[in-house]
Amino acid sequence: MAAASQSYRRIYVIGDIHGRADLLDDMARLIRDDLGGAGDDCLTVTLGDYIDRGPDSRGVLDRLVRNPFPTPYVGLKGNHEDLFLSFLIDPAIGPHLRALGGLETLKSYGLPVGPLRKATGTDLEQSYQMVSKVLPKAIPREHVEFLLDLKSSLTVDRYFLCHAGIRPGVPFDQQSDEDLFWIRDEFLGSTVDHGKLVIHGHTPTEEPEVRPNRINIDTGACITGRLTCLAIEGENRRFLST
Repeated sequence: MAAASQSYRRIYVIGDIHGRADLLDDMARLIRDDLGGAGDDCLTVTLGDYIDRGPDSRGVLDRLVRNPFPTPYVGLKGNHEDLFLSFLIDPAIGPHLRALGGLETLKSYGLPVGPLRKATGTDLEQSYQMVSKVLPKAIPREHVEFLLDLKSSLTVDRYFLCHAGIRPGVPFDQQSDEDLFWIRDEFLGSTVDHGKLVIHGHTPTEEPEVRPNRINIDTGACITGRLTCLAIEGENRRFLST
């Protein structure tokens, strides 16, 4: 479900972070400098994918649970957070987690990931079961609560914010979490007017991708070192980048 719509003087929307706590720190400073004063009537939103692939997923969550921004803050859920929470319940999805860079997250919490990189067959299955049992003890409770409290989407004025995109033709309030977290081709290839401009991440591009019906701000921070933020003030839009 989308969070209730509310108007703000300025909105800062940050793309996929993927374990780059250093870039998150840089972006928080950029927003603070850009804001230049009190930000109670402004809002910062992160679009999900805080964990996996990069070296410091734990550090990213350490910061986000305490709101490192000079404004009120809303965190949205991405497919990587969705998968991580599922793994806590069902270790059978461990191979999917590993394929999407999840071992880097486990490592950031101090868990040995060597057996998961090398094991196969029954040994690998047993390794995932073992990790799923010790992982809840390794993760601070406030991190789990933060992940569980993440919103699926947010509507602000004429903008609809989510991680991956929407199913074209489906009303915003009827979008499934599956699509909001995972969709690609059907959304990216659509040229229809969605009724609101969709701000999303999930699919890395070299530069922010601006289309008439959507703006993609995932610039592959964990690899490129470029974490992108879209600053929205009424009809004016501009980008901040690390």
